[in-house]
Amino acid sequence: MPPHELFAEQLLSVLTGERPVHWMLGRTVGEAYEQLIQLAPANPLRVAGNALRTGGRPARPVLRRCEGRPLRPGVVEAYACVDCGDRVRAMAFRLEQGEDRRGRCAAVELGAPPRAGSAQHASARP
Repeated sequence: MPPHELFAEQLLSVLTGERPVHWMLGRTVGEAYEQLIQLAPANPLRVAGNALRTGGRPARPVLRRCEGRPLRPGVVEAYACVDCGDRVRAMAFRLEQGEDRRGRCAAVELGAPPRAGSAQHASARP
């Protein structure tokens, strides 16, 4: 699995409430961790409604597509489409390679959920 896909799955775990934000401490740098602190409490990528999967546990959003593009050496910008039940959400992030050759997230953005009666999407970035 490419690093950006692995990170997208990790990010999804935090933004659905499956994992706590502090789980991302070694996987983020700069303002990305602060962005997650702002985003995560609302569990913005949880499945809408009361959808349950087999066993009575809440349904988990599914990463449908994830693409990454090199911006410059050591930097990849990626986006992912997440199936959240009756809606699809977008997330984007930037991974930067550190001196230890490990990629860490430097920025996170989510497409805002549609407002009632509106098809517009906006950045959830503070």
